[in-house]
Amino acid sequence: MVNDPPVPALLWAQEMGHVVAGRARKLLLQFGVFFCTILLLLWVSVFLYGSFYYSYMPTVSHLSPVHFHYRTDCESSTSLLCSFPVANVTLAKGGRDRVLMYGQPYRVTLELELPESPVNQDLGMFLVTISCYTRGGRIISTSSRSVMLHYRSSLLQMLDTLVFSSLLLFGFAEQKQLLEVELYPEYRENSYVPTTGAIIEIHSKRIQMYGAYLRIHAHFTGLRYLLYNFPMTCAFVGVASNFTFLSVIVLFSYMQWVWGGIWPRQRLSLQVNIRNRKRSRKEVQRKISAHQPGPQGQEESPQLSPVTEDGESHANPPGTEGQLSEEEKTDQQPLSGEEELEPEASDGSGSWEDAALLTEANLAASGSAPAPETVGSSEPSAGSVRQRPICSSS
Repeated sequence: MVNDPPVPALLWAQEMGHVVAGRARKLLLQFGVFFCTILLLLWVSVFLYGSFYYSYMPTVSHLSPVHFHYRTDCESSTSLLCSFPVANVTLAKGGRDRVLMYGQPYRVTLELELPESPVNQDLGMFLVTISCYTRGGRIISTSSRSVMLHYRSSLLQMLDTLVFSSLLLFGFAEQKQLLEVELYPEYRENSYVPTTGAIIEIHSKRIQMYGAYLRIHAHFTGLRYLLYNFPMTCAFVGVASNFTFLSVIVLFSYMQWVWGGIWPRQRLSLQVNIRNRKRSRKEVQRKISAHQPGPQGQEESPQLSPVTEDGESHANPPGTEGQLSEEEKTDQQPLSGEEELEPEASDGSGSWEDAALLTEANLAASGSAPAPETVGSSEPSAGSVRQRPICSSS
């Protein structure tokens, strides 16, 4: 019972199990490769879009604090300054990377935090000037704007103080105004003369302020406008476009590797053209040899054989027929591998040799007319028939 042969059904089940396991393993491997390829393409697509966005989109908004300095060594009242407040603001990140991008319009504004003090209320209008400079301190652009505090009556100030008294007591609110001075509505960077900094000056010796900030905001148009205002939609479209393009490239590469080419190359049979070309050359050479002049200017006749002194005509040597047949056979033999691979010129560039040979044949035929024999010539022509003199006995 132990040594009984296995049932054929059991063998078939084992074979089917091995086949199914092999196919499942193969499908699992293919699915793993496909999944890894999709992840790689997705990661590369996201990386390409992020690189494009980082290099194409400029700094949207740049906020830099403005620290004014002025003279204090003058002898004047405590409510007046000795000079106008002046601040120098650099327009470079870390001293190397510039904030402004070439050709991009920017809106440059100065934000002033001014307290609603009696001095500032009595200040009236004052002037704010900005001067942009390049390397070496050369001024390339200047702009001036006038500004003043917003008017608020004494009754409005009293009501505002009563309403926000609790917030004012605990320090959650302050009695101040934030003035936004637009210095440049559309400032464009010059690629030949880049802006490295700006000097801001307030033409007032009695102004009082909490702080000041220089804000540079970019005005986007076209593709940059879409990228800034619709970031998620543009990101989805950009990543999908990159993924589709890379997928097509990978698919074409896979088809080229598996099938040996999407459009299989058909071997062009050039053997017939090369044979015709060789035959035409042989015919031209035969015409030239047929029209080629003899030693004395007479044409050689391939059909007539000269008569010798013994009265016997020279027949073809016994090996001539065999040689001619061999030459004809060589003409009819298929070309070698190197000649078959020689391409036929499609524009007629290979026919110049035939034309040259035909020209030489025509010149030879026209210039090789047989020279007439002179009466007193002692030497017979090479092509004429030589006859034995017959002596007649009278």
